[in-house]
Amino acid sequence: MRLVSSSFLLCALSLSGALAHDEQTPLTSPDSQTEQNEWVQKYGGQIDQMFSGPLSFSHLPYAKCLEDASSNFDIALLGMPFDTGVSYRPGARFGPYGIRSGSRRQKETRGYTLSWGMNPYAQGSNVLDCGDVPISPFDNSLAVDQMEVAYSTLLARPVASETPTGLAKFAKDGKEHPRIVTLGGDHTIVLPILRSLNKVYGPVSVIHFDAHLDTWGPYPGRNTEQSRVTHGTFFRIAGEEGLMRDTNIHAGIRCKLAGIEDIESDQTFGFELVTTDDIDDIGVSEIIKRIRSRIGDSPVYLSLDIDVIDPGLAPATGTPEAGGWTTRELKRILRGLAGLNFVGADVVEVAPAYDNAEITGIAAADLVHDLLSMFLAKESSIRRQPDSSKDEL
Repeated sequence: MRLVSSSFLLCALSLSGALAHDEQTPLTSPDSQTEQNEWVQKYGGQIDQMFSGPLSFSHLPYAKCLEDASSNFDIALLGMPFDTGVSYRPGARFGPYGIRSGSRRQKETRGYTLSWGMNPYAQGSNVLDCGDVPISPFDNSLAVDQMEVAYSTLLARPVASETPTGLAKFAKDGKEHPRIVTLGGDHTIVLPILRSLNKVYGPVSVIHFDAHLDTWGPYPGRNTEQSRVTHGTFFRIAGEEGLMRDTNIHAGIRCKLAGIEDIESDQTFGFELVTTDDIDDIGVSEIIKRIRSRIGDSPVYLSLDIDVIDPGLAPATGTPEAGGWTTRELKRILRGLAGLNFVGADVVEVAPAYDNAEITGIAAADLVHDLLSMFLAKESSIRRQPDSSKDEL
């Protein structure tokens, strides 16, 4: 009993000593507090450099917009890492990462370009990187639905600013809706995107930059509803579903065909054609005129397959075709399209595994910057007439 009492007494004395020590000595000394804040006192904030920090497009603010309904944006950047609709080389599921990585030297505070005469991030519109859609790599029908639901979710959000885009007149509900620049992903992603846009705007016109038509039928042999949806058939299916107007246009086509019947079939889905060689024969300005004339005042979606560029300048893609446009030629054409009624756009088919020194990712990121500028510029920045530019290759 005496031993137990002694133990209690020792514990009580130890506890009172500890409490007294706590009252007299702070847990953190002034010197320790100085050390904890030494970086801020000496160097200031922890600034993300071009080559550091979390990866978002152009170091923009990032949010998981699909689950965070409080995210405010006028224009969203949305990754769709899908590549199980390809017919040749896979790898475009890594495209959103590759494009964001290629944008590391871009910043919203240094977005002004001489060619556009503006900074798209300083035009009063809130641009937000909304991350990637979680897409199943095992079930294409599930993946297509996931992409459609994701796109529709963001389209349904209220816009962040009160600056009118002029697109409310095309919307079925008469309201302004956000615009989305999608980072692919193989070209199959455009089918669920057009399905989503159809719910808001009805059929839209399409400007399609690509080496390939993408209006082919399913591959020969037995097919299922799932297998017929690929990166080479999606425009045919979109046409069959009535998602497009009959005022569409391809630009940059140079692929090999089964025959003239491929072109005749393509025309039934409302497409006109600008070939790669047209840049030599008629020049940039005439190509711009043809595209603008074809689209007119209709709501329009722009889809840009990176393989429209020559593979010597953009090798990281799944179905490369020799003899494409240069990056500079394509950028000049895009500048000539500002002022059209764009409801959305994408850059697709970037497959970083085939890249060299990130040149494809850098080009794709620069084209995304052009798409943002194109959305927000009031008119074409191409004013020089006549145009004498030629293919550089």
